[in-house]
Amino acid sequence: MITWQGLHEPRLEQVRLLLSNDQRLRATGRLVAAGPEEQFNASFEVSVGESGQVNRLLLRTATVLEERQCSLSRTEDGAWLVDHGQGSKRETFNGALDVDVQFAVLFNAIPIRRLGLHREASEHTLPVVRVSLPDLSVRAVTHTYKTVSVGDDVSVVRFKSGGFDQNIKVDANGLVVDYPLISKRI
Repeated sequence: MITWQGLHEPRLEQVRLLLSNDQRLRATGRLVAAGPEEQFNASFEVSVGESGQVNRLLLRTATVLEERQCSLSRTEDGAWLVDHGQGSKRETFNGALDVDVQFAVLFNAIPIRRLGLHREASEHTLPVVRVSLPDLSVRAVTHTYKTVSVGDDVSVVRFKSGGFDQNIKVDANGLVVDYPLISKRI
């Protein structure tokens, strides 16, 4: 179990993780946001295969006014099936292998682990499927990850997306320890 606390907004993310020696990862988690402008809870289940690519993501959100759900499944031919409860829609998302869920720092670990950025210096610009919370809108975005430093216990990876740019500290498993301005592991 890993828990992250929001730094500037009252938010908690708690995740139960199952990691393997290869890139596989299974996680179930919950986010609770209690800020003046964002009040919602979200739950998710994500499955990452041995190649480090997201296979499936299930998300549910609840606000005072409504509940929503969304599933994303990656097909064998690399397309995504997106279902908001009214049937699946096929999308390519520019060949994205990764998913980023707004406010959920766990999802930064998936490309970091797949690319080994916490073990060896490199830089990658990637198409990513971005899911916004709490409305569960889905779109393609571009993220850049660059290793800043590699350490035995903590490595630093620079994350860029749009105008956002931040150094993320990760542990030996590639999991976020400190994401300045966003969240910190507690």
